[in-house]
Amino acid sequence: MSYIPSTDEDIQDMLRLIGCRDVSDLFSHIPEDLQFGGELDLPKPLAEPDLIRHMRGLSMKNAHMREYSSFLGGGLYNHYIPSAVSQLAARSEFYTSYTPYQPEVSQGTLQAIFEYQSLMCSLTGMDVSNASVYDGATSVAEAVLMGLRINRRNTVILSRSLNPQYCAVIETYVKGHAKILEAPWDKHGVTDIEKLPAMLDESVSSVVLQSPNFFGILEDQRKYEKEVHAQGALLIAVFSEPLAFGIINPPGVYNADIACGEGQSLGIPPGYGGPLLGILTCRRDFVRSMPGRIAGMSVDRKGNRAFVLTLTAREQHIRREKATSNICTNQGLCALTAALYLSALGKKGFQRVGLLNYERAGYAKKVLAGVSGFRLKFDSPTFNEFVLETDRNVEKLMQHTIEKKIIPGLPLSPYYRELTNCLLVNVTEMNTRKEIDLLGAVLSEC
Repeated sequence: MSYIPSTDEDIQDMLRLIGCRDVSDLFSHIPEDLQFGGELDLPKPLAEPDLIRHMRGLSMKNAHMREYSSFLGGGLYNHYIPSAVSQLAARSEFYTSYTPYQPEVSQGTLQAIFEYQSLMCSLTGMDVSNASVYDGATSVAEAVLMGLRINRRNTVILSRSLNPQYCAVIETYVKGHAKILEAPWDKHGVTDIEKLPAMLDESVSSVVLQSPNFFGILEDQRKYEKEVHAQGALLIAVFSEPLAFGIINPPGVYNADIACGEGQSLGIPPGYGGPLLGILTCRRDFVRSMPGRIAGMSVDRKGNRAFVLTLTAREQHIRREKATSNICTNQGLCALTAALYLSALGKKGFQRVGLLNYERAGYAKKVLAGVSGFRLKFDSPTFNEFVLETDRNVEKLMQHTIEKKIIPGLPLSPYYRELTNCLLVNVTEMNTRKEIDLLGAVLSEC
């Protein structure tokens, strides 16, 4: 805890410099009846060691993954982060870097963005990547806005197996100027291939599909691509677990127009509230509709390699009211972390982590589906999470497992009424077979 207090002398010096007699003068523009005139009801100050001890005591009330076995997923995932990634990302020149408006003094930042973009294109199989947006939800919402700009249509079809939090953000973004239709899932937990074509017409701007979807199920988006493009609509391919691309084809292979989603799995620890990383990539044809900024590689006047901002569609920069988006950040540190993570793993390491996730989840499905009163809700192939249905009361089940320091998964009742007795269980390379066996044993006690 770093804290440098201002002494009474410091405060008086500052007040004199700005021409004020008292700190209260700084708030004189606020009507007196709105100002708080009393004293805050705060405990007495503590000595630094006592304060640190107090704060640590408060932090111990939080559950953390060093103490609990966690099977939570649903968009945020617990993966191993190589030490080199955290060490390099914490270097001061990266921590303090900001928007690279002046390329002559921002070559390091620009190169980091360029390398990130290159890796995202390799990861998704798409032509172009921007320099990232806030998180997965905003990247998908921005992709939907791209679609509305590109083909000037006003209807968006969202698969019901899309992360419901992403759906909520999309609804907020397009409310008032676009209509949203919902494509149902079938009994296998994937977008209904028979009902989606009937929803397509010349008013549809884009169709938004996720794979692995919110239930962890691998959707074969090739089945929908021709139907979508035949109507002149865009196919927006969404992901929240990019490690799946270690073992399945990326969106570029099946002719997706825009690929977007969450990049937290790429070296960023799961945290309540973030930070997160929004990935947004597209076909070259749509680059001028993409929000954010794009860094490119060029040469300077002496012929040396140089990095520049090739395209900047930000409202604060040069486009102003003609900007494509109000996104104001490139999540630079998170983007750098993702690039470091992918570089540390390499192609073979990335594939191996994907296989580990798939294998561990497969083992968990066998163990948990074998517990009396529990079964798999869907029979489709999954990546590293799956829906477990139970005859038990989910709330009581959660209380019992948490007492054993196990978080068994994400209850789905807040998102889907028909999945009241279901848990979304996530298993990554961080969950050992011993942990999985223990979860099965604890569930059998419920």
